[in-house]
Amino acid sequence: MNRTILRSGAALTLALAATAATALPASAHVRVIPDATASGGYAALTFRVPNESDTASTTKLVVTLPQDRPLATVSVRPVPGWTAKVTTAKLPEKVTANDLVLSEAPRTVTWTADSDAAGIAPGEYAEFAISAGPLPTPGELVLPAKQTYSDGEVADWSDVATEGGEEPESPAPSFEVTAAEEGGHHATTDDEGSKDARKDAGSEPAASDTLARTLGGLALVVALAGAGVAVAGRRRA
Repeated sequence: MNRTILRSGAALTLALAATAATALPASAHVRVIPDATASGGYAALTFRVPNESDTASTTKLVVTLPQDRPLATVSVRPVPGWTAKVTTAKLPEKVTANDLVLSEAPRTVTWTADSDAAGIAPGEYAEFAISAGPLPTPGELVLPAKQTYSDGEVADWSDVATEGGEEPESPAPSFEVTAAEEGGHHATTDDEGSKDARKDAGSEPAASDTLARTLGGLALVVALAGAGVAVAGRRRA
């Protein structure tokens, strides 16, 4: 009976550990949360950046903006302890976007920590935001990002999921640009889709953290119980 209990406890511990391992990485990547999505309008795009390293801090983030569907105007929200820079580049060819003819457009936005101490420490996340627009024609807008750590490691978030396929290992931040409403009205934070994005922006960190702590706590309890049963079995023997 003791062996059966030990095997059951070990199996449960492994199952909980596996669940925790698969549940956490799914949300532990750089993502973008827009406060508006209508084509032709302006939006605040917030990039949520979790630190996945156990020993190093995130000290740099570079977001690449599209050239085939460019954003004419980009401004950054200040982040204490970080320096932001928007770099403009010539487009491969002129693009007409929302009655604007563009030959150049913002190409990258770079945030750099002023010091390692100002970086995103292990177990933490930070948010970086830009105001951008007019948003291009409807469809998925992909914004690849590179996350640099204080030890030199670079996480490249640039994989694009195929239609109907599973999420890639290093997915690029992206969101769906929607069609403008009739009469030229553009979605704002009061529109239904933006409410969902705002709700997601406010609730996800807490939900992810609660799930991680719950799974970790259960795994620890089971592990301790299994260890106690093992010790008791040895004493009886």
